[in-house]
Amino acid sequence: MMRSLKGSPPAVNDSPPVSSRLQIIQWFDAPLGRSLQAVEAHKLRAVLPNLYGTVALQLGRIGKLDLLDASVAPTRIVAEEDTAWHRAHCAVEQRLTGSRSVCVRAQTHALPIETRSVDVALLPHTLDFSEDPHPVLREVSRVLRPEGHVVILGFNPMSLWGVRRALARRPRAVPWSGHFFRLARVKDWLALLDFECTHGSMLYYRPPVSGERAMDRLFFMEQAGDRWWPLMAAVYLLVARKRVFGMTPLPVEWKARKQPALAGVKPAVIGSATGRYQRHGE
Repeated sequence: MMRSLKGSPPAVNDSPPVSSRLQIIQWFDAPLGRSLQAVEAHKLRAVLPNLYGTVALQLGRIGKLDLLDASVAPTRIVAEEDTAWHRAHCAVEQRLTGSRSVCVRAQTHALPIETRSVDVALLPHTLDFSEDPHPVLREVSRVLRPEGHVVILGFNPMSLWGVRRALARRPRAVPWSGHFFRLARVKDWLALLDFECTHGSMLYYRPPVSGERAMDRLFFMEQAGDRWWPLMAAVYLLVARKRVFGMTPLPVEWKARKQPALAGVKPAVIGSATGRYQRHGE
């Protein structure tokens, strides 16, 4: 590591670099990451079947679980950066598990996908570990079809995990190097891109302990969390729909039809401002 200049504090960069992508994948293969991903995958099995479409896209691989397994879309695409681990893992997964997901090399802010060609976009902590989340969301809006859905998984800063991140030493390690955006902030970003948040849920109420035995003993917190502290979960799941505004109708110029003159018809009675009625010519 390069030493900082004398008298100047060391530079601190909270944004995870691109090279940390492999560290993120490795953390989700660790005990705590596997436990979290199992809960997320279980919730996605209840959400994805209700989102219909022919093409589903996942931005970023986290761990070995197939998060698009419950999707009804016949075409499933996993966009990931070009790493040796990713290429080897995709080949082994497709051969052993029969996964129908197609792995492609792509950056989340510049997808090699046609505009309005995706029905469901899944972002598993993609915004948390992006250098800039705004281009990612704009790219998702571009590739989504009208009335398409985006599913976002993100770390909740207002939780025990957020406290653990605040106490972590810098430079922070994965996953504490993530941004941990507030749910309200993500909703505001989606509203600016004409997305409508339809529903969501909070996941994983256990603290970030690394021991598997400790995680098993704290499993009771999953049921108690929804009842007693629903906003203190480690992860939020948010589903939003891309809105489509109707066409603005052009004003119609109505033309008065000429009434044919009829013989023997008395003049019409019109009203005056005073409420009295009189005939023409009277």
